[in-house]
Amino acid sequence: MFRPIRFVLLMATAFIVGVFYERNAHTDRCLDAGGRVVSNLCEGGQR
Repeated sequence: MFRPIRFVLLMATAFIVGVFYERNAHTDRCLDAGGRVVSNLCEGGQR
């Protein structure tokens, strides 16, 4: 009974970590392009 619960918890944790990782990567790419992040959108960056 514990294995299915553990599997779901591990998948949820991996998903949340992935979301935070991608958000951080997005911010880094935006700042490297000379922009700023406002409401999770990159403003003023050069491509």
